[in-house]
Amino acid sequence: MSGGFADAPVQSARAFREVLEAMARPGTIRKVAGARPPAPLSVAAGVALLVLCDPTTRLHLAGAADCPPVRDWVAFHIGAPLAPAETADFALGRWEALQPVTRFRIGQPDYPDRSATLIVECDRLVNHGPALTGPGIETATWLNLPETAAFRANRALFPLGFDCLFTAGDRIAGLPRSTRVENI
Repeated sequence: MSGGFADAPVQSARAFREVLEAMARPGTIRKVAGARPPAPLSVAAGVALLVLCDPTTRLHLAGAADCPPVRDWVAFHIGAPLAPAETADFALGRWEALQPVTRFRIGQPDYPDRSATLIVECDRLVNHGPALTGPGIETATWLNLPETAAFRANRALFPLGFDCLFTAGDRIAGLPRSTRVENI
């Protein structure tokens, strides 16, 4: 089965660095490469799965992402067990398919890291839309989010809450739970 990294040690290290940079600098759009996942997944979604998931991370596929070619690709390249939304470490799908996001794990007061990361497939990523402020952002930045209410509610739960990666084509952007989202 094809579609994984051709030069795994080098490509996975570069890809992991880009994903970390996306989360460390919310709203910054990064370019990733190396994965060729089956439709309907984007290159960026495939890269995120390859570097973040493994046989110990539970993965929820939502909507169109939950199809035989994607399940087979995940099984072959990653080995991540598929799980219901309520127990998933990672979830992948379009924003509409991931609803309601309140069903995903937000961590516990003594273990806030036991939360879900949502990988949200988008049509495009641009630095236009709601203003983002907080850790990792010098003054403010902007990102075209699918909505603002869910992210504002998520921020109110901090240090609990879910984290998000947005993917479109070969682009990826992060939105950790610590980021404030404001309509401007």
